[in-house]
Amino acid sequence: MNKFTYTNPAKVYFGNGSADDALNAELQKYGKTVMLAYGGGSIKHNGIYDEVMTLLKKADKTVIEFSGIMSNPTYEKVQEGAVLAKTHGVDFILAVGGGSVIDTAKGVRMVIGQRTDDIESLMGCEGLTAGRHIPFI
Repeated sequence: MNKFTYTNPAKVYFGNGSADDALNAELQKYGKTVMLAYGGGSIKHNGIYDEVMTLLKKADKTVIEFSGIMSNPTYEKVQEGAVLAKTHGVDFILAVGGGSVIDTAKGVRMVIGQRTDDIESLMGCEGLTAGRHIPFI
């Protein structure tokens, strides 16, 4: 394997009121079009979806929804998200959920930052190039 250095800083907001704090602090740093990635819809039942959408509208963001991310997300689901992000010119990804949603967002981010439409070609890092990696929250 070729020698390289990788860094992936992460800031995670937890607890009551954290969505408001996080989005107010982070949204203005990025472009207008956001991909809202989430799972099976529990965020719609517990009120988080409405809270996040209100904050996104307040920040004048265009929202592209990427829902239905399941536990142990599939290759096909990551590819679906990558196509959606490329088609709509997404500026950043907002992952609302747990580990599967976050991991899927990272996979989508990786695919759209490379010169390929196929995440499988990136396995083992052989196909990786310095690309445009959009941010995700």
